Amino acid sequence: MMAANALVKAMFARLSGDAGLQALVGPDGVRDRMVARGKMPCIVFGEIDSRDEDGETLQVHLVTLEVWSLAEGRREAQVIAARVRELLHDAALALEGADLVNLTHRGTHTGRETKTKFQLAEMRFRAVTE
Repeated sequence: MMAANALVKAMFARLSGDAGLQALVGPDGVRDRMVARGKMPCIVFGEIDSRDEDGETLQVHLVTLEVWSLAEGRREAQVIAARVRELLHDAALALEGADLVNLTHRGTHTGRETKTKFQLAEMRFRAVTE
């Protein structure tokens, strides 16, 4: 699981270090968890599912990023999600203690979250490390 932690750390650094994304979500808009009364819009790291691919060194990681917005429509969440995709899809991230073979955007689902009525864009990424 060390590769998964290194992957999340590198993804977090890439997102939080981008001035264009910060202009959309603010300086503390990228988080590893949802914070009560946290400022929105924001990007939160969701579920991460990691598994060994070859039984030795190759691992596949399925990472979900959640883009949360208070806006009435989906546009704000979609604009933020588009920037996240630009930053991460096929990115050559340097990982501590592992090598990133590839990182690809697999899809995005947008909609209004039933309980809170916030807009949510769930982004799915697939990464391979060794």
